[in-house]
Amino acid sequence: MSSEADQNGEFQNVIEGVLTRKYLIKIEDSRSQDQLRNKGFGDKDDNNYLLETYEALYLLYLNKLIITNGSVVNFSDLLKHVLKYDKDIVTKFLVYRDLRSRGYVAKEGFGFGVDFRVYERGGYEKKQAKFVVFCVNEGVNVNVGELSKNVREIETMGKSAIAAVVERRGEVIYYKLSNMRFNENKKQETTLTLEERK
Repeated sequence: MSSEADQNGEFQNVIEGVLTRKYLIKIEDSRSQDQLRNKGFGDKDDNNYLLETYEALYLLYLNKLIITNGSVVNFSDLLKHVLKYDKDIVTKFLVYRDLRSRGYVAKEGFGFGVDFRVYERGGYEKKQAKFVVFCVNEGVNVNVGELSKNVREIETMGKSAIAAVVERRGEVIYYKLSNMRFNENKKQETTLTLEERK
């Protein structure tokens, strides 16, 4: 059985949410909040329990979420609505869906231009995130100097930096990023090495 099917079966009830002005989904029912929290979805923000847009899209994709306000009621409605404000939402959703289908819990990144903190399978709420994932579309230019600096900082935190490259067909391929130094050169240069991860 696929992990996506497992995720779909884990939810006893369809969850009801309300679209907020910030394009997040607010969950009001406390049992639904508990169910989502236990599975690594959403976060408490003041007195509200909110799903990130990519989390809501994923749950809509699985038919486990209903948006109860306004004209945005299904996956394509929410996607069209959010694309006006976040041009990278499709990339984030595709990577998020792929990580979830592999059994990982992914949460919002914490700076460095990072999209996700990713926890090892079974490690959510028990350990810190082990991976930091950058979402990149195939063919898009990336500032290597800035990325190299970010990778160095991530490595000093004891985490692995991963580039999740979304190919034109929508397939996601993961590359472990690491810095390499060339000490023989007069001017010390840093390059990034890519190592494909499956």
